[in-house]
Amino acid sequence: MSPLLRRLLVALVVLALLATAGWWFTRPKPVAVRLHTVAAGKVEATLSNTRAGTVEACQRTKLSTILGGRIEYLGVKEGDRVEAGRVLMRLWHDDLSARVRVAEAQTATAQSRAHEACTVADSAEREAQRQEALAARGFISASRVDAARTDAAARRTACASARKDIQTSERQLAAARADLGRTVIVAPFAGTVAKIVGEVGEYSTPSPPGVPTPPAIDLIDDSCLYVKAPMDELDAPKIHPGQSVRIRLDAYANRVFAGKVKRVAPYVTAVEKQARTVDVEVDFVAPDEARGLLVGYSADVEILLEARDDVTRIPTATLQEGNRVLLLGTDGRLEARQVKPGLANWEWTEVLEGLAAGDRIVLSLEKEGVKPGARAIEDKSEKK
Repeated sequence: MSPLLRRLLVALVVLALLATAGWWFTRPKPVAVRLHTVAAGKVEATLSNTRAGTVEACQRTKLSTILGGRIEYLGVKEGDRVEAGRVLMRLWHDDLSARVRVAEAQTATAQSRAHEACTVADSAEREAQRQEALAARGFISASRVDAARTDAAARRTACASARKDIQTSERQLAAARADLGRTVIVAPFAGTVAKIVGEVGEYSTPSPPGVPTPPAIDLIDDSCLYVKAPMDELDAPKIHPGQSVRIRLDAYANRVFAGKVKRVAPYVTAVEKQARTVDVEVDFVAPDEARGLLVGYSADVEILLEARDDVTRIPTATLQEGNRVLLLGTDGRLEARQVKPGLANWEWTEVLEGLAAGDRIVLSLEKEGVKPGARAIEDKSEKK
């Protein structure tokens, strides 16, 4: 081989080595991605509320007096626990009390008059019987018997009228006492006083229909609690009483309460600038666990529609548009794989076709450079 040819071959080898070295040092580095190994597990189909739900009391009433007036007596403070029947508030009522006393006196007078009239009627009846006996023996005339009978009948009618007067007086007394009752607020059930509007000496105004006047006393029975949550109207046909529910409260972030659907509202609520929803009421399965919770706590509910055990599943976050996932192939490159999903929730999705146990799919889809055909390696520093 001539020296010129040898130098040419050496130059070609050097250029090839330099090109290889340049490609090696400038080639794209593999993307470090977090991976999930496909395996079998449990998947549930669930529904969640669209907006925060609320812990509600089974009994809650906002009490107001029927009449307006000055508060004379306030027997409770906010936070007090009361028994059913306890007087919570009373308005000034001297005028109504006086009317009750007048009605009581009139009733007593009517009773006395009735007693007098009926006593006289009894006496007249006995006198008429004596007159009849004497007439039968021929001692007196028939006209005197007729007069005695007429007088007895009149006296008996007067007795009946007097008794009717008693009934009238008693009804007047009941009406006066009812008017007096309008000035008093009595606890309809045992509970806790949540709020009081007004102090002794202030004027309390009743709440007429259509006027949003604050109630005088807000009474809550916190011995029985439930959760009310708004669900999307599209999900309403899937919900029915008796379904199992998981309840989560913001105030108890690490705790899950078991619940059951109690009621689905028979109408749709339309809130301005928000989606149409249907209110769902959920009972606590173990009421004792709910004791101590505050009425008004924000709550989220997760209604269980269906569950399947030991099925191939993947994290729902790994599923891309078009039901595709990114799979790390044996050649170290990412591959787009079409899958057929089954049951799903926000955490897991069942895979019916397209993946098998042991396949490794990409979790960190948001990372730059993660796309089909890209070289990738597992980021073990963030491995879960």
